[in-house]
Amino acid sequence: MPIFTEHQQEVAETLRDTASKSDWTDWKWHIRHSIKTVDDFERVLGITFPEKKKQIFERTVRKFPLSVTPYYLSLIDVDDYENDPVFLQSFPSPEELKIGRYDMADPLHEDEDSPAPGITHRYPDRVLFHISNTCSMYCRHCTRKRKVGDVDSTPSRIDLEQGLEYIRNNPQVRDVLLSGGDPLMLSDEKLDWILTKVREIEHVEVVRIGTRMPVVLPYRITHDLVNMLKKHHPLWINTHFNHPRELTASSRRALKRLADAGIPLGNQSVLLSGVNDCQRLFKTLNQKLVKNRVRPYYMYQCDLSEGLTHFRTPIGKGIEIIESLRGHTSGFSVPTYVVDAPGGGGKIPVMPNYIVSWGPNKVVLRNYEGVITTYNEPSSYEPNYCDRECSTCNLQLKENDAEEKAIGIEKLLSDWDDTTSLTPENNERLERREDAA
Repeated sequence: MPIFTEHQQEVAETLRDTASKSDWTDWKWHIRHSIKTVDDFERVLGITFPEKKKQIFERTVRKFPLSVTPYYLSLIDVDDYENDPVFLQSFPSPEELKIGRYDMADPLHEDEDSPAPGITHRYPDRVLFHISNTCSMYCRHCTRKRKVGDVDSTPSRIDLEQGLEYIRNNPQVRDVLLSGGDPLMLSDEKLDWILTKVREIEHVEVVRIGTRMPVVLPYRITHDLVNMLKKHHPLWINTHFNHPRELTASSRRALKRLADAGIPLGNQSVLLSGVNDCQRLFKTLNQKLVKNRVRPYYMYQCDLSEGLTHFRTPIGKGIEIIESLRGHTSGFSVPTYVVDAPGGGGKIPVMPNYIVSWGPNKVVLRNYEGVITTYNEPSSYEPNYCDRECSTCNLQLKENDAEEKAIGIEKLLSDWDDTTSLTPENNERLERREDAA
């Protein structure tokens, strides 16, 4: 499939008469020409909303801003746009103005769990580091609708330094997730600076980046960006595909660049009513992701953020989808279904119940086909009593890497041993050397 289709050419020329393929593949061009008004949306797609509907759409945009990249907008099926998954994720709905009884501005209490600017510290060994409040596209289902796009809350250099200082001063933090907004909205140079500073902190073992750029603006994944990211291994990237139609030729090319650079890729989908609440769609999506070296990581229940009631499904729908995946596709194609607990309780895994019953010596289980089987518990198992006195424990509590050892000729063949020759004991020549010394 060509990277610059005829339809995309039409979209580009609507925004700028002289638009070319080089413009279309320039991610900064898309940022400059992002669609931010209902009028522009109509003009670029060639559709006309009824006047009364349009007024409601514009009222929604005043509360929750609109911003869509020309690339992502070009994926919309104009002939059936009202049911199109790209349209539903990118265009404002009047349903967003209906604030439900249980809706919250900050349902995950990220602000309350923030001990320093930009830092959310919820789990013991990892922190979320908000380094950007802007995105190339404002997803209508975003849990951070309260702050994304708010230029007044964009992290300053001082904010970033304070966040870095917090990480330095907390040695239990071994995993840092760079989030936003979208971290890849930053320039290569600024992102390189942040990654370098985080990497300099000795106790930080892993750095992750959460981004939707491969989905909504894959041209951001440039050779220069990837070459910079490669300097900061071990680095992981999680992206956010919600529907199979989002995996275009351009997206696949972006994912290939990242995977070829040795960056492990994961995906975090959100279960959205009317967009992807279908077993068939999720199976296709996850199999396409795996084919492109992306591991389905989480499937999120839609959060209780303000204005998202119309996107939420019952938890039973998510369990039904997982039920349709487990056993019916590869295990690494099945994400963990989680509810991010309101009030900052963290991610709670939810899954079908495969334990039918449980006795003293036996567990009754059922598989994906409905087969009922048993697992006999060991009759002689004696649990290792733990009194928290690790120095007297009979387990081998050696947590450092095992030392690689070579014996005999293997020493000369190994890469980790500096031995260059083997000399028998009582060698007369070496004894003469010692006598002469």
